[in-house]
Amino acid sequence: MQPPLDEARRDMAEDAQWSRPECHAWTGALLLGTCLLYCTRASVPVCAVAMSQDLGWNKKEAGVMLSSFFWGYCLTQVVGGHLGDRIGGEKVIVLSASAWGSITAATPLLAHLGGAHLVSMTLSRVLTGLLQGVHFPALSSLLSQKVRESERAFAYSTVGAGSQIGTLLTGVVGSVLLEWHSWQSVFYFSGGLTLLWVWYVHRYLLREKGLGLALGILARGLPVSRHSKVPWRQLFRKPAVWAAVFSQLCSACSFFTLLSWLPTFFQETFPHAKGWVFNVVPWLVAIPASVFSGFLSDHLVCQGEAAVAGPLPQVMGLGLSGIFALCLGHTSSFFQSVVFASASIGLQTFNHSGISMNIQDLAPSCAGFLFGEDVGDPSPALPGVMGVCLGGYLIETTGSWTYLFSLVAVTSNLGLCTFLAFGQAQRVDLSPPNEDL
Repeated sequence: MQPPLDEARRDMAEDAQWSRPECHAWTGALLLGTCLLYCTRASVPVCAVAMSQDLGWNKKEAGVMLSSFFWGYCLTQVVGGHLGDRIGGEKVIVLSASAWGSITAATPLLAHLGGAHLVSMTLSRVLTGLLQGVHFPALSSLLSQKVRESERAFAYSTVGAGSQIGTLLTGVVGSVLLEWHSWQSVFYFSGGLTLLWVWYVHRYLLREKGLGLALGILARGLPVSRHSKVPWRQLFRKPAVWAAVFSQLCSACSFFTLLSWLPTFFQETFPHAKGWVFNVVPWLVAIPASVFSGFLSDHLVCQGEAAVAGPLPQVMGLGLSGIFALCLGHTSSFFQSVVFASASIGLQTFNHSGISMNIQDLAPSCAGFLFGEDVGDPSPALPGVMGVCLGGYLIETTGSWTYLFSLVAVTSNLGLCTFLAFGQAQRVDLSPPNEDL
């Protein structure tokens, strides 16, 4: 029998959920926001070759610049989740977007400040990573509080599809802008659109009073009492929590490594190929794959197949995607390379309805914090620095792309094995009576 306190919490949570029209409006806005997040994030990988030629970088230096985003990105994961749980994920997302959108639009100017191009670009990317690091933990917190459980996987996977749409948009527009203008125009495009999105959300979806209150709270550093104490000890005594942590790290490492290096791989391996093909097709495949993964997961849950809905997305998102990444390193055909890259990227979107939803199943009361822990701890540098930077080192020292894709495959399957061995979907954030938290 549910304790009265837990019943009261459940009633309050249901009252705070979005109505269906509100859910549709916010899902569309968050989808576009995530799209623009990846527009700005993918701008550097798409422009990496042109920037390297313009600024005189080799592979190791390009790897440092590409990975520098993640030095900042992983440091604010826990902060983003914590703030999302306390002041509201929507406010955290809008405030951070206004800052990283401005920095993106100013990147061409920052790149030419003084003679230390690598240093100035690295610092700007670290700062962008710091600001973007709060997005997904705050998003996880927001959706876990505002969306009905039976619709949560579809909403999250739909919003998550923005990552593929944004990368696709940058691939299309970025390739055209690189051919017609310069790499600087790609940053003006993505940064300018982000600032327009911030204006729209602030004007039509957010109340100015609520945003002003959030700014005041952040300026004063005052706590906001929205939730009860987080059961830290109980959470981190559970093997399922650590399985989610490690699997999320492996998923992020694999995805960011491919995101950062695929454009350079295609441009150097197939120099006569059209940029819009390899910058577009993998992400075009990934969009319906992401939405389908959420629909499939919700359908299995509604049919009482929760035991299948948990591990199936991980088998697809980590196991099969890793196999296709491995195949990518053992072919010299442009057509096969595009097929393998598309399959690997497309299957990775199943992680939206797998690991990301598993975090919300384990601890909906503190999903933002736990999501931040999954990406930010215990090794903040792993997703970006160890994947992207190590990838650049392997390519430069061996002269072969096979080692990079082998790294992606091994990392993905380590995450899968850990999740299958220790993962679960049972809620772990409800404290037994009289437990000391």
